[in-house]
Amino acid sequence: MPLITLLDSKQLTFPEPITAYQVATEISPGLARNAIAAAVDGRLVDLSYVIESDVALRILTERDTESLEVIRHSTAHLLAHAVKQLFPQAQVTIGPVIENGFYYDFAFERPFTPDDLKQIEKRMQELVKQALPVKRFTLSRTEAIERFRKMGEEYKAKIIEAIFEGEVLSLYQEGDFVDLCRGPHVPNTSKLKVFKLTRVAGAYWRGDAKNEMLQRIYGTAWFTKDDLNAYLQGIEEAEKRDHRKLGKQLELFHIQEEAPGMIFWHPKGWGIYQIIEQYIRKRLEKCGYQEIRTPQLLARQLWERSGHWDKFFKEMFTTHASENTEFAIKPMNCPGHIQVFNQGLKSYRDLPLRFSEFGCCHRNEPSGALHGLMRVRGFVQDDAHIFCTEEQIQSEVAAFIDLLYDVYADFGFNEILLKLATRPEVRVGSDESWDKAEQALAQALNDKALKWEYSVGEGAFYGPKIEFSLKDCLGRIWQCGTIQVDFSMPGRLGAEYTTEQGERKTPVMLHRAILGSFERFIAILIEHYAGHFPVWLAPIQAVVMTITDKQNDYAKAVAQELESLGLRIKLDLRNEKIGYKIREHSLQKVPYQLIIGDQEVQAKQVNVRRQGGGNLGSMSSPQPLSMSVREFEQIVKREGLVQRSRIDAEK
Repeated sequence: MPLITLLDSKQLTFPEPITAYQVATEISPGLARNAIAAAVDGRLVDLSYVIESDVALRILTERDTESLEVIRHSTAHLLAHAVKQLFPQAQVTIGPVIENGFYYDFAFERPFTPDDLKQIEKRMQELVKQALPVKRFTLSRTEAIERFRKMGEEYKAKIIEAIFEGEVLSLYQEGDFVDLCRGPHVPNTSKLKVFKLTRVAGAYWRGDAKNEMLQRIYGTAWFTKDDLNAYLQGIEEAEKRDHRKLGKQLELFHIQEEAPGMIFWHPKGWGIYQIIEQYIRKRLEKCGYQEIRTPQLLARQLWERSGHWDKFFKEMFTTHASENTEFAIKPMNCPGHIQVFNQGLKSYRDLPLRFSEFGCCHRNEPSGALHGLMRVRGFVQDDAHIFCTEEQIQSEVAAFIDLLYDVYADFGFNEILLKLATRPEVRVGSDESWDKAEQALAQALNDKALKWEYSVGEGAFYGPKIEFSLKDCLGRIWQCGTIQVDFSMPGRLGAEYTTEQGERKTPVMLHRAILGSFERFIAILIEHYAGHFPVWLAPIQAVVMTITDKQNDYAKAVAQELESLGLRIKLDLRNEKIGYKIREHSLQKVPYQLIIGDQEVQAKQVNVRRQGGGNLGSMSSPQPLSMSVREFEQIVKREGLVQRSRIDAEK
């Protein structure tokens, strides 16, 4: 006789086992009609789930956020169902839910085309109209393998053989389509009314470039057409802001086959890179960091002692020297920083000791995962390690959080999300040290009265971490900053300091970064600003251009004067029509255009145009960029990147 406790604490008793759907019907026929799934003691289940004992129950409808994941998961199955009907020779593999949608991988003799997607989507809509029941059933591992092999679904059989051992597997059937899945799913296909297939991409089987290439179809699903349209508009806007497209248009960088995952920085792109590096360098200097440089190659023995070899070997580029010593190009900087710390015995008076490095790292990312600046094999981090005592952890983490928030605000990001990632299954160090590290980070967050949540099991192998994610103008979340407490690696590599009592003790090491990799952060900036960088970040802040060559001497004098104020100026004296010059520099998204004709020469003025702001009219030289100076002076001058003040510039 199950006792069911509902969300409003109301309790219902039934004389015999009952399904979640039947409970919904007992509560309200309308609720049953709108039900999508259920949560039993917090676990998502199908509406057909049979309740046999006392539980807490929630009936999920479109009002519940968990329902959207069920909708998307079921739509992935609907996609596979349609593909199998239209292309019977295609084999299904996996079809998970991802952020804002889903995908399904297929083994097929040729790539799917845009016309194929239209046809598949049409068939999906037809299956929705049929309101096919989605039913769950179970098979043993052996039975499931045999069934999928008879169906010609060799990939499904391989998945079961590789992952599942001696357990009962759940399968779902809708019409003539059967798929392996844990569920839950909607009760019938009529619930799947709002969806769109978005694109096709290649994907290696099991993510391994050595395996065969599959066809991945991406899609999205929502509760309402308004939600879908808003999402599609966001995709369209994101495509316009794609950093790869803008990087080429603005002549910032390129990538080529001879160096996969490596960046060729062009002058303007490298200019942005240097602006950011100098800015971060100044911020760190003011916070007591000492910049160092460590080698690119380190011997295998050091990586084994640090624990990285076992964990990251497949991601490390390795080489051999003539002495038959195996080396690895560093995938991270921390072991090298400990070697610097170990030179000379340190005292408690030396702590905290903060080492920073713009360290170039390399990781052998799968070729299929590479994506412009976002996912590369060679990258530079604004990396730093703080060696401190246990008593100093709180203050150091607090100071880092303040610095991070200030830096993000300077770059135009004010909405920050925080997660505390706790110990993973595979890790180094004792449970006691992990307890202390996790508690220290949680306390630092609480002391700051910040809103945060746990990310269970997602910590680094050597310690827990706080992850800082920023939200861009399109609402996308980018995890960039991190600070990690490490009680293990310093001891593994012999780091020690002398206490006030003269005893030897291992320091705590805090791994921290604000931007993460420069490459990825610049990609985020490009897309966030759509290439219209704030004036302080723009590689060229203003272009001085002439209408005819009669104004060349005056234009040169204006450009020279502005450059002396610390501004980044381009001089355009080409024998081209002024309309052509204006359009070209507008496409290059230069913040200011200073136009000089005979009238400006005679009046000792310049005509100023602001990118996206129209013509600002004539201004007396050397004041044309006074507004620009005011715009970025608070950031740039404070960090010492522009040596002269705005007051000096306006004299």
